[in-house]
Amino acid sequence: MKALLVLLSVAVVGALVAVLLVLRTPADDGAEVNRVASASTATPPVSPSAAPVPPAARKSVLLDVEGAVIEEFSGDCANSGHPYLCRYVGRELAAVDPGLPARSGLTIRTTIDQRLQRAAQRAVDARVHRDDPQVAAQVMIVPGEGAIRAMVTSSGNGDVPGFQQGTTAMPYTLAAAFAAGLRFDDGLLVSDEYQAPSLSSFRNCADQQVADPAHSIVNRERKGERFVTLRSGTVEAVNTFFMRLEEKAGLCETVRTAERLGLRRTDGRPLQEFETFTLGINETDPVSVANTYATLAARGRFCEPTVITEIRDASGTPRFFPPRCREVLDPAVADAVTAVLSDALAGSVPQGVGREAAGMPGTSDGYIAAWYAGYTPALASAVSLGDPRGAFKHALLDVTVGGRHYERVDGASIPGPIWRETMTEALRGTPETGFTRPDEGRFGACREACPG
Repeated sequence: MKALLVLLSVAVVGALVAVLLVLRTPADDGAEVNRVASASTATPPVSPSAAPVPPAARKSVLLDVEGAVIEEFSGDCANSGHPYLCRYVGRELAAVDPGLPARSGLTIRTTIDQRLQRAAQRAVDARVHRDDPQVAAQVMIVPGEGAIRAMVTSSGNGDVPGFQQGTTAMPYTLAAAFAAGLRFDDGLLVSDEYQAPSLSSFRNCADQQVADPAHSIVNRERKGERFVTLRSGTVEAVNTFFMRLEEKAGLCETVRTAERLGLRRTDGRPLQEFETFTLGINETDPVSVANTYATLAARGRFCEPTVITEIRDASGTPRFFPPRCREVLDPAVADAVTAVLSDALAGSVPQGVGREAAGMPGTSDGYIAAWYAGYTPALASAVSLGDPRGAFKHALLDVTVGGRHYERVDGASIPGPIWRETMTEALRGTPETGFTRPDEGRFGACREACPG
């Protein structure tokens, strides 16, 4: 009986299937396939209130030379902990693409060494307070690479003003004189006042007469008429000697030497080519001055100063910025300048940093600004100090800076100690290297302008 019931059930099911197949049309088959396909690919409708919210755009970030985070970067440096660096990065990004500073999701790898950055900031803050009207700034650059290792300022939004560089410009004339064949002990008879002998005494690079025989240049220290050599004139930063030396070496060649070493005006205009060029009349910034000294440290190898080595966008696509360098000065000439600047450093207030170093204080006419610039074979640095309210109107005379009163501020009084403290700390624990000795056969003693 059970077997009979099973057979009947199978027969009934088979009959029902047969009936359904007869009733179904080909059109129904197609519609069913379409419905199945739609069900497997379509996205269910979502109400506006339930739409997913995209994640916030990732902020850009600055990294140091080791890849550690310095701070976030938005292009607005108002709240930056490193405003000078932030502004400089923004300008470099804009030079690549004007819209790049405001773009989110960038990873910007820089050349900054945070240990050196902190050392520079401490040294600046110790001598120039944040509420002082005067502003100090410092930059450190690697010779032969152009890599900026530190850039700090005492206050402000990071737009470091340009100041006349004063006597830190004298090494450019010294280099031009050595290139022209003069030697360490060649010299000139000078007095405490200088006036150009004629209108044609100085010609700019357009071969125009720019001398002003009615204008008098005086020395800060009056020592009377005397014979001054290239070595002693640089160590003492004698204004009248460098006027005569520039007259002898040529104004245009001095300007061209400074340009090749990397000197640039802060406002982007060409260097002013007047007879007082050698006294540092051009307004420039610590990046430019530090880089000219870095070129000397690298024995005449100039590198464009840079603070960015790599940019990665939000997708991780990289863009690299390798060093851009070229030879601009005879290495032997650079070595001769370094030898004299080593003597200048040894005889100045900052003195040494525990190893071979060269440097020059910068004092502007009328004490409108003060500088110190110097270098070792491995690191160059420049410190500027001035009043951004107007350097001529607010000279560094009878001022209180960092809680201390000064009758006058020159390159050795504030910038010099800042430079020395920063460099001493920056070089601590690093391998010690020495300068290349100058070619005494080419530059030793005197040849054409000897004393007596």
